Amino acid sequence: MAEVATRRRRAGGRAGNTRRTSPLVIQQMPWRVPVNPDRPTEPLTEDGVAAIHDGAMRILEEIGIEFLNEESLAIFREAGCRVDGSNVRMGRDWVMEMVAKAPASFTLTPRNPDRTLTIGGRHIVFGNVSSPPNYWSLDTGKTPGTRAQCADLLKLTQYFNCIHFAGGYPVEPVDIHASVRHLDVLYDKLTLTDKVMHAYSLGKERVEDVMEMVRIAGGLSHDEFAASPRMYTNINSTSPLKHDHPMIDGCLRHIRKGQAVVVSPFTLAGAMAPVTMAGAVAQSIAEALAAIALFQYVAPGCACAIGTFTSNVDMKSGAPAFGTPEYMRATQMTGQLARFYGLPMRASGVCAANVPDGQAMWETSNSLWSAVQSGTNMVYHAAGWLEGGLIASPEKFVMDCEVLQMIQRYFEPEIVATGAEDIALEAIREVGSSGHFFGIQHTQDRYEHAFYQPFVSDWRNFEAWQLGGAVWTAERAHRLAKEIVASFEPPPLDIAIRDELADFVVRRKAEGGAPTDF
Repeated sequence: MAEVATRRRRAGGRAGNTRRTSPLVIQQMPWRVPVNPDRPTEPLTEDGVAAIHDGAMRILEEIGIEFLNEESLAIFREAGCRVDGSNVRMGRDWVMEMVAKAPASFTLTPRNPDRTLTIGGRHIVFGNVSSPPNYWSLDTGKTPGTRAQCADLLKLTQYFNCIHFAGGYPVEPVDIHASVRHLDVLYDKLTLTDKVMHAYSLGKERVEDVMEMVRIAGGLSHDEFAASPRMYTNINSTSPLKHDHPMIDGCLRHIRKGQAVVVSPFTLAGAMAPVTMAGAVAQSIAEALAAIALFQYVAPGCACAIGTFTSNVDMKSGAPAFGTPEYMRATQMTGQLARFYGLPMRASGVCAANVPDGQAMWETSNSLWSAVQSGTNMVYHAAGWLEGGLIASPEKFVMDCEVLQMIQRYFEPEIVATGAEDIALEAIREVGSSGHFFGIQHTQDRYEHAFYQPFVSDWRNFEAWQLGGAVWTAERAHRLAKEIVASFEPPPLDIAIRDELADFVVRRKAEGGAPTDF
């Protein structure tokens, strides 16, 4: 048995060779974990940070958070918090003592160790769209998600180097029964990608199954799996001021096995939170810290990140809005509070648009750049999100990856380098006032890598674009997505591990999978 475990661990190491990739469809930037060199945008004064912190603490002390999880209520009682039915009130000193135990950064190591991520500090990583029930493409229009469509989006997730982790299901495959959906999708994720995995905290069976499948895929013993985070879960509070049973249960299971948790309240100002952004952020902070304090009490030092999903609603219709000025400021404000608490932060790349059009891109760009400005470490839904999270789109996925590559290029230090060759006085002297820089040696030595090169943008003038077929951006993205999927080759995985995963899926299906309400 020990020999088999050793062989599997070594096979996992071979699978970690990131030089083996799918056939070339586009020239893309190499895999990297980006580092954000910029100072964060901080719209709050020091007094403003203190005011929101005090507001969050008063919510926890005076109003309380509802925890619909009996185990968590017993833990809070043990910790000395005031528990009245399902309402939990906790003192700020205790909350801050617990939150201080959380690490300022942590790593996530998938089955391919070359894809290890650092969550925290100045690092920023991007994930795929997660959880929409519907799919949209130029071929299909809007349809309920399927396993095949989910697999195609996973192939895009693996292909693009600017996508660092595989979040939840990139589209919900509603053609698979909910009791076994997690088994099939995780099998697809673990065989089609070698990036960091996620588990939905939706009942103990799903959480335990996913953790076991990630362990198997990594060729790890149980002790090796629990020794450091290999995956994570993300939960949303049920705003206002409530945490439900399965999500807290799932997080407790994760931290007890050494895995990471992200707590992201979904506070929409004007609907599930106060209409003022300061009030919405204060409520979001309170909801998140209540859960993080619980987890740090149970497993001091466990890997936790605080998430923000604070935006506003359209006050005419009640529909969620994303990428708005208010959303951007709320993200920046939450970034200041995350640094105040010493916690890594998660934000999102989101929009309310229904198709991959101009609105989709300006709203998503606003969301992504607010993540950069806020010092976010982990960006959910960075590629492929439409209709406020109800649609996943391959065209939008490709278009978003263009923006992500531009952001990564923006981070590169050579753009702002100021050495003698960068100031280029001799080149300026050579050209003088009557020539041009195209043909001089200084340009010839640098032109291939001097500027960002797009893969879906079209920089030709109107006439050349028209002669080339007048192809609009979404159409170009559609063609690229199809080419990438058609030529995709999955990352290496030891056949013994693949078989063990398949056997696990078969066994768990025979046992009934996870219970459902139908």
